[in-house]
Amino acid sequence: METEKAIIIFDGECNLCNGVVGWLLKFAPKKLFSFIPFQSPKGQEYLATYGFPLQKLETVILIDTNGVHTHSDGFLRIVSKIPKWQRLAALLAFIPRMLRDYIYKTASRNRVKWFGTSQTCTINLR
Repeated sequence: METEKAIIIFDGECNLCNGVVGWLLKFAPKKLFSFIPFQSPKGQEYLATYGFPLQKLETVILIDTNGVHTHSDGFLRIVSKIPKWQRLAALLAFIPRMLRDYIYKTASRNRVKWFGTSQTCTINLR
């Protein structure tokens, strides 16, 4: 499943995830990413190919030429590809992964409670 663009698989029903994708659509160069909700047929195909559960997504997944990246590493790799945000990503990378992933996983577990869900996906709106 090769592509020029890095692939971001996200939860298309999560308001936080949709907000981040909306932010990326605004700030990331168009040529960088393809966005795929995990609920879509293509998203399900990628999840199956890379051995992720099909029913629930607990992390953003970035698939690029360097492999598959999840949790805080995936998020930082995404941010580091955006020219204006590269310095911030580099600074955040100095935080030990264990701490970054603890914060990431806490937010992931609580994202629906904190931000709610949506009946529409950001990608369907564009």
